Amino acid sequence: DSRSVLVTPDTDVNRIVKEEPWVETIPLVVKPDQLIKRRGKAGLVGIKLDWGKVKEWIDLRMQKEIKVEKVSGTLDHFIVEPFVPHDQSDEYYICIQSNREGEEMLFCKEGGVDVGDVDAKASRLQVNVDEELSTETVLKSSLLKGMPEERVDSFASFVATLFKVYRMLNFTYMEINPIVYSGDGLIVPLDLAAKIDETASFLNASQWGHLDFPAPFGRKEFPEESYIRELDSKTGASLKLTILNHTGRIWTMVAGGGASVVYADTISDLGFGHELANYGEYSGAPSTEHTYEYAKTLIGLMTRERDPRGKIFIIGGGIANFTDVAATFTGLIKALVSYQDELKKHQVDIWVRRAGPNYQEGLKMMREIATSTSLPIHIYGPETGITAIVPLALGLAKPEDFPEFDDDAHTSKPITTIPKRSAAEATVKREGPAPTPMDTESSANHAVENFTNETRCVVFGLQQRAVQGMLDFDFMCKRKKPSVAAMIFPFSPSHYLKFYWGTEEVLLPVYQTMKEAFTKHPEVTVMVNFASFRSVYSSVMEALDYSDKIKTIAIIAEGVPESQTRTLNCAAGKKGVGIIGPATVGGIKPACFRIGNTGGMLDNIVMSKLYRPGSVAYVSKSGGMSNELNNIICRNSDGVYEGVAIGGDRYPGSRFIDHLLRYNDNPAVKILVLLGEVGGIDEYEICDAIKSGRISKPLVAWCIGTCASIFPFEVQFGHAGALARGDMETALAKNKALKESGAHVPSSFFEFGNKLKEIYDGLVEAGTLVPAPEPDTPKIPMDYTWAKRLGLVRKPANFISSISDDRGEELEYSGMPISEVFSNDMGIGGVLSLLWFRRQLPPYANKFIEMILMVTADHGPAVSGAHNTIVSARAGKDLVSSLASGLLTIGPRFGGALDDAASMFTAASDNSLDAEQWVKDMRKSNKLIMGIGHRIKSLSNPDKRVEIIKSYALEHFKDNTVLKFALAVEQVTTKKKANL
Repeated sequence: DSRSVLVTPDTDVNRIVKEEPWVETIPLVVKPDQLIKRRGKAGLVGIKLDWGKVKEWIDLRMQKEIKVEKVSGTLDHFIVEPFVPHDQSDEYYICIQSNREGEEMLFCKEGGVDVGDVDAKASRLQVNVDEELSTETVLKSSLLKGMPEERVDSFASFVATLFKVYRMLNFTYMEINPIVYSGDGLIVPLDLAAKIDETASFLNASQWGHLDFPAPFGRKEFPEESYIRELDSKTGASLKLTILNHTGRIWTMVAGGGASVVYADTISDLGFGHELANYGEYSGAPSTEHTYEYAKTLIGLMTRERDPRGKIFIIGGGIANFTDVAATFTGLIKALVSYQDELKKHQVDIWVRRAGPNYQEGLKMMREIATSTSLPIHIYGPETGITAIVPLALGLAKPEDFPEFDDDAHTSKPITTIPKRSAAEATVKREGPAPTPMDTESSANHAVENFTNETRCVVFGLQQRAVQGMLDFDFMCKRKKPSVAAMIFPFSPSHYLKFYWGTEEVLLPVYQTMKEAFTKHPEVTVMVNFASFRSVYSSVMEALDYSDKIKTIAIIAEGVPESQTRTLNCAAGKKGVGIIGPATVGGIKPACFRIGNTGGMLDNIVMSKLYRPGSVAYVSKSGGMSNELNNIICRNSDGVYEGVAIGGDRYPGSRFIDHLLRYNDNPAVKILVLLGEVGGIDEYEICDAIKSGRISKPLVAWCIGTCASIFPFEVQFGHAGALARGDMETALAKNKALKESGAHVPSSFFEFGNKLKEIYDGLVEAGTLVPAPEPDTPKIPMDYTWAKRLGLVRKPANFISSISDDRGEELEYSGMPISEVFSNDMGIGGVLSLLWFRRQLPPYANKFIEMILMVTADHGPAVSGAHNTIVSARAGKDLVSSLASGLLTIGPRFGGALDDAASMFTAASDNSLDAEQWVKDMRKSNKLIMGIGHRIKSLSNPDKRVEIIKSYALEHFKDNTVLKFALAVEQVTTKKKANL
């Protein structure tokens, strides 16, 4: 029975009876439809009511604020459905929830309001990714234990069908409580809560139809949130905004999904969570305009409510991998300038910390705007920890202890420098007995391979910037061969692309098929896959056919549906191929191998000393935060040995434990680092490994997302997997478990670097670790394009256009923006005046240009140019060739010999010659006067086109000297014959 009615404040109740007459004929059920859990226990379900009672029930609650458990909100959406007659014994509970291996089904023989502890009572059935669920499978299992035997067959059939629908439509969770088996044999879901995988919209949009994603109960969505969501859908970048407390004093604008959580955590951990106004992120290299719109929206919200203490605006972010910081800051600065008066009026204190490509220019721009606007802006770079500006902004730290990026007295926390020692001194001491063969990298049985300085890969997709970055890293690390053997691009024939290897240029092959690439490069063991979320599934499945060669696949794409990710993980596991990703920036192993853009620009690689190995190996979910870890580890130890970002999705191909065990088994690694996050339970495997002794090396660990506990409603953080489904999945619970198991867990992320330094110094002091000599910093040539952007080089332009420029935000004609051309309705004449005369001509001149174009738009088919075009077309030539044939026929005597006539009349007029004498002189010189002697047109039958142009020119132009001379010539030449 699909009958139902939705009642909102705008619903005309009287029309319901006309459109849905059944509401007056049967008993009804009414309840709020606003994502409220356990409505029955909260007394929010009206059962077996007639239509009159339903209206009374709704009237008592419509637009009234209520509290459900800890959340308060206003009721404004109600659903009315037919009442299904049944007994309490007819109510059951069923749930399907996705997990890494597949789906788990839960069933209770008792459903409804008093279902109780489902986890303890439910019977369960796990269906793996590569398995189907049939009615027979359900019957053979103990899932329906406790249900009357006469109902089992039909209910098993229903369960099997429900499961198929669940998978087909990409649900990730579905709970039906109660589901009723009525006396007449009908199976009716009475209450259902479900989640779908929004990333699967490109697969299921037509089946889903229109779907609304309402805000959680207790939080009314702001128009600004809807606007940012719409912006997000129109860009390849990521723009997110959730308003937590619109009157809050602390506002954040943070670049990066992981970084946005870390800032919210730090504010919460320092005791200011109740004053945090928003959560959000901007990342993935948003355009200047999108950044401006995002910043403008935030500032508008921030300056809506006054706070006598003033407000705090934290503009933060980690060390970007590929986003041009200066470019995004351009949009941000535009917003700050536009709203400077409002920001001053509301006493907004602005704190900035950012790093990454071109960050120096971005921070300088921010300093210039602080000076020109007198806005209180405090500016920091990578020398200052990512969250150090939070205690500064909150007044919990002294600004003199943290000099700004351009302070002359800047004494940043130095990077740990190791005195140069002889090779004999640079040994690493191990605790305990000498390593057994199982300790060596080569013999460890791990899914993801241990990269070496001879590891080679293919790159799927034409990602030339990423490939050049990988080659620059290889050259910096003194590899003998580039790590990239070839590229694969299915949409063009095989060819070569040119790249730099140091200062030399090399050619890399680009193959159309994987078969050709893997056949010609048998040494390749890694594929770095840059395919989009739409095509990555098919490309990885194809790559798995070459599992005899490929041992690791890195999937960079974000937004891969969970069902596809789990299928890929299952297929890769069967074939012994390790997966890094999806939604990852990759990983880096200093002096050996770099995946894609990991580590950011070369200056960051040098700053974090990623060109030589250290003793610390890390694993993180966040790609942006992995760069921050590189920075933290470098400043508090001898540097990174290897680092991997496994990706922010719920089911990454490889897990934390996979990499930590690799690191633990490697004698060169002395300290392990883990950056986990809210959501999932993978961190508990690490706890078990520490307790069992499988992980024996010191582990410094932290799970981000501790701020989630202060939010009154569920918040989806930047990563798809960063959402707790239960208490065990919260960051607080996982940090507690890690600490209790023996990991070194700081009190907050702000203390992460200090905790690492404490462990590192202890190992050095104990003699367990003797750092290696520091090599010379390698030099790598900078690309000309980037050097020019940084203002380091200049070069004369190959050509300069003085009339048109499309390098800025919008196209300009002679300095006039194209938007202004349209807003001023300049037309074709106005555009040509800008392009031909490089200035804006008066309206009468613009109209004259348009008249010329109108009367000369078509000269008929008889002229030589048109004739040649027609002949070429009839000969089978293509359109462009035929047109070129006609155009090349146009000469000085074409179309009334206009060009030569204009030249002759102008020269004679400029020399002040008499028209009659000039005609005689031309005759004596045996020169034809161009533009006279028309075969048809005469004084009695003039050419209307000429008359129109002539009359307009004489009426509107002040100087018609040349025209008047031509008319004088006409008077002379028509004396004997009237032909014009």
